[in-house]
Amino acid sequence: MKRRIALLAGLVLACSKPTEATGTATSASASASARAETIDERAARVHRQAIIVDGHNDIPSVMLSSGYDLGTPSTKTHTDLARMKTGGITGEFFSIYVEGDLAEKPTVHGGGPLRRAIDLIDVTYRQIERHPKELMLATSAAEIRKAKQEGKVAVLMGVEGGHAIENSLYALRTLHRLGCRYMTLTHSNTNEWADSAGFSGPPVVKHHGLSPFGEEVVREMQRIGMLVDISHTSDETFWAVMKIAKTPVIASHSSSRALADHRRNLTDDMLKGLAKNGGVAMVNFWSLFLSKEYGAAAAKWFAKNGKAFEELRAKHQGDHAALHDALDKLKAEGEPLPKVPFSVLIDHIDHIAKTAGVDHVGLGSDFDGVDALPDGLTGIDGLPKITLELMKRGYSDEDVLKILGGNFLRVFEAAEAYAKSTGTTLSGDGSTRRIKQ
Repeated sequence: MKRRIALLAGLVLACSKPTEATGTATSASASASARAETIDERAARVHRQAIIVDGHNDIPSVMLSSGYDLGTPSTKTHTDLARMKTGGITGEFFSIYVEGDLAEKPTVHGGGPLRRAIDLIDVTYRQIERHPKELMLATSAAEIRKAKQEGKVAVLMGVEGGHAIENSLYALRTLHRLGCRYMTLTHSNTNEWADSAGFSGPPVVKHHGLSPFGEEVVREMQRIGMLVDISHTSDETFWAVMKIAKTPVIASHSSSRALADHRRNLTDDMLKGLAKNGGVAMVNFWSLFLSKEYGAAAAKWFAKNGKAFEELRAKHQGDHAALHDALDKLKAEGEPLPKVPFSVLIDHIDHIAKTAGVDHVGLGSDFDGVDALPDGLTGIDGLPKITLELMKRGYSDEDVLKILGGNFLRVFEAAEAYAKSTGTTLSGDGSTRRIKQ
């Protein structure tokens, strides 16, 4: 009996030792997990988790003019595949940018806005087909989410310049069928149905907003699930859209006019109107739209060098890298333009979040369509810096996820839901209204 008791005691003692060791290990593990996450670690985690959507990138124009391929790392562009991966981008809107002056030229002379749109769509498809492991075409919110799951970049397309449809709702529907999911109603030119904000000089006012046909364009876009983009439109056009919109709209690349007084930016009243509509303002990264000081210096520079600038554009048309180098040289000859601190970009995001609400702000870089970015930002690989700076300003993980792409996804899904609710077909039930000559 004594021996049995001794054996039992030994077993109890033996079993107690691992329990004490395990307890010590558990305590150490708890201590490690309780260690406060640094802000850099938190930003990196949230950035990896985020579905990041950029509302505007002009890289298709570079590809069309120079034959550039995204697989080639380049210091002359803001965008390439390697930097897309580094930046963590999920959805990138490739801009189908149609210059306003193309509307004044016949196709055979290099004009034809619809032809230009189709050319840019094709070079976009070309990149997707050349790099299927990295890129995929996306035409819906679900496909953006799928790209995130598969570790790819969802390439979306947005038409920049309503004159691209050549006053044809048939053309509008065809561009949608090809994959375009938003259209800015104007570019810097007022067209035959919508007024533009212009860019410099007195704006051209023809319609005091939208003409009756312009209203039909908005209705038709929303019927088929194509986002209405009010970047570049005049203030009157903006408010005309707000009156008739049935679903949220976007400003794909516009910043705050309260912080940088440029007509291309949105006033606080416009931001509040956009919030009431349920839409999203996607902040432009161009220094010109971020800083009053830079804007004044740039205007002074252009007054002095505008002629030389246009001559260089004409000389190097079709050679993006050569134009890039020539412009850098021209700028170096005079007084340097002021650098805009990176914090100013975050100021615009912060201002819009506080004015319109955090549910109504996103990112619309304008990469490869602008000549100056905030200091320390050289391209799409710099997107993690935005996440970190938002964290430093006290934004929650949830709100940062909204800003990086969640807000856009909500608007995109709302547009899709509205289109589905109409119970109509794309072309079979399409409007045939025309501009009366």
